[in-house]
Amino acid sequence: MCVFRGMPRPLGCAAAIWACLTFLSGCGERGEEVVVYISADEYVAREVVRAFEQESGIRVRFVGDTEAQKTTGLVERLRAERDNPQADAFWSSEIFLTIALADEGILAPYESPVAIEWPGTFRDRNSYWYGLAARGRVIVYAPDRVPEAHRPRTWQDLTDERFRGRIVMADPRFGTTGGHFAAKKVFWGEEAYNEFLDGLAANETRLLASGNAGVVRAVADGEADVGMTDTDDVWAAQAQGLNVELIYPDHADRDERSTGIGTLLIPNTVAIVAGGPNPGNAAAFVDFMLAGQAERILAETVSGNTPVRPGLAAEYPSSDIPDPLAVDFHEVAAAFEDAVTRAMRILRDGEGR
Repeated sequence: MCVFRGMPRPLGCAAAIWACLTFLSGCGERGEEVVVYISADEYVAREVVRAFEQESGIRVRFVGDTEAQKTTGLVERLRAERDNPQADAFWSSEIFLTIALADEGILAPYESPVAIEWPGTFRDRNSYWYGLAARGRVIVYAPDRVPEAHRPRTWQDLTDERFRGRIVMADPRFGTTGGHFAAKKVFWGEEAYNEFLDGLAANETRLLASGNAGVVRAVADGEADVGMTDTDDVWAAQAQGLNVELIYPDHADRDERSTGIGTLLIPNTVAIVAGGPNPGNAAAFVDFMLAGQAERILAETVSGNTPVRPGLAAEYPSSDIPDPLAVDFHEVAAAFEDAVTRAMRILRDGEGR
């Protein structure tokens, strides 16, 4: 079922199956196929897979991940299968662990003919991966409990004592949260990043194992007033009728700098797995993901992703992200491990710097 923004979306009903099983699309004897590991939400992934199968005639077998372990589980699986690859392609809902896989030699370079003019920010300089259909990192809040005058406008505002005991975030070891914390460390510098973590700890920020969707649900249910999450999770909650709103926070005071300080854009990424059993079909899948139809699906479903393909974003002004954060994805990927380790030590374990 294709679910559009403003219409209800079933959540969680297939989570366990999606996490644990390899899904076979289509039927009949084994023939032309491609094996794709996918960490995007199952309801969106199925729409894209169906469209690819109809256009290409290639069956897709895909393996997903849970919301709680978003992306990380599949990344570890790809690492474990390095000497005997089982997947042909990897479609990740984030970028930073994809960069790590490329650096580790687990991905194969591919010059897609449909990505000749692809924006340099959203492609690997050596064509190991391509970014598409981005989401923004935002603050979700309860409008009935957080009056307008008290709503955070920067990420640093979350360290204000008025939010003590009322902040939630996803475990940064999984999903987009860790990448965002690494981006903060790169953009702010080490000292300011440490001060931010100290402020979150002082405000008794809670880490949730239920991922970004769980953050939005906690705010909607009154367990928290504000939370750190992604745009698509807020859109999905609103489509269900939940009373939550979002803010696109800045990473700095606009009196000090006027551009490049806004919301962090985190694209989906698609790549070919080195040594996979069906390299030609993997290339066909990558080409399809970049040709436009996949980004249209991701923009038109309740996830409301922002297209990256030149000219396509203008067709979806409601998905436009104001003033994206100016940060180098490779630098962020390099800072990922240290940023997450430090966050866990301070926020979960209660240790100092």
